[in-house]
Amino acid sequence: MIVHHLGETPSILNRFVAELRDVNIQTDRMRFRRNLERIGEILCYEMSKTLHFEKRTVTTPLGEKQMQLPEDKVVICSILRAGLALHQGLMNFFDGADNAFISAYRKHTSETEFDILVEYLASPSLKDKILFLADPMLATGRSFVNVYEALEPLGKPKEIHLFAVIGAEEGVDYLKDKFPVDTHLWIATIDPKLNEKGYIIPGLGDAGDLAFGDKMQQ
Repeated sequence: MIVHHLGETPSILNRFVAELRDVNIQTDRMRFRRNLERIGEILCYEMSKTLHFEKRTVTTPLGEKQMQLPEDKVVICSILRAGLALHQGLMNFFDGADNAFISAYRKHTSETEFDILVEYLASPSLKDKILFLADPMLATGRSFVNVYEALEPLGKPKEIHLFAVIGAEEGVDYLKDKFPVDTHLWIATIDPKLNEKGYIIPGLGDAGDLAFGDKMQQ
């Protein structure tokens, strides 16, 4: 897997990540969602440089101009519900893409143990498409893996690009053995560890709750 850790290079991206983390700012749900969306746009822009482009002629009121335009067919798949704001950021740049949605959540079996359950999927065929798979928090990595396995019957994508905002080193390492070697991970920042409950430290808390409100515990 090829990891693109954008936070290693100082940029405006770091301001948006800092606001997501800041307990004095993250209580503003609209701002939290907007920051996830903006980070999605930045990650998507950087990723777009790796796609295939073709020359096309564009007619203007005063003439014609050849432009290099993307030719790939894209499917954006987000993990519900935390991935929705990140999904919007990706879709802002790839507004002609097909869209897919899949649920994945932690079903706790004890205080520190849990399974990842996938229960809902709506997706077009992925055969020969460019698959964008988005989830803001890459903790253990198991959600990404379980979702990828659930998508396999829908066809083999031409390329796979994973998008995350904050990850843990352990989760990133876990993905490297579970996805094809040419998979790309686009991530804003990587934190050093998980706690005993599998949450990213220092992280930012529960992205889904901060974006959309508290949920009933399963």
